[in-house]
Amino acid sequence: MKIIIKTKNLELTDALQNFTEEKVLTLKKFIKVLKKDEEKNTLAEVLVELERETNHHRKGDVYVVKCQIRLPGRSLMAEARSDDLLKAVVATKDEMKMEIEKYKFKKTDVRRREQRKLKRESTI
Repeated sequence: MKIIIKTKNLELTDALQNFTEEKVLTLKKFIKVLKKDEEKNTLAEVLVELERETNHHRKGDVYVVKCQIRLPGRSLMAEARSDDLLKAVVATKDEMKMEIEKYKFKKTDVRRREQRKLKRESTI
């Protein structure tokens, strides 16, 4: 999984980069799109954007974290706002996990509906 981290209106420190990569890498177990030759690498590309909305605000939801996972043929997005940057990263990870599960369930649900339809037709 390839992770690209961008920042806007703030500095990307090593600690922030490591924390973000650690949280995003937990999503790897939910993505099972693999290359043919390699089992460890996935085809997914993750874009994470850490942003401070304005330079003059001190209170409220100042930080925005956007995450986009590009899968073959599909792109999933998640966004979270918070007054703490690390909380926003965790919230974005949780939202992205729900998006991945929803995407996977939708794929399996289509197969189940087709199987039910075939089963009903065969019994009639």
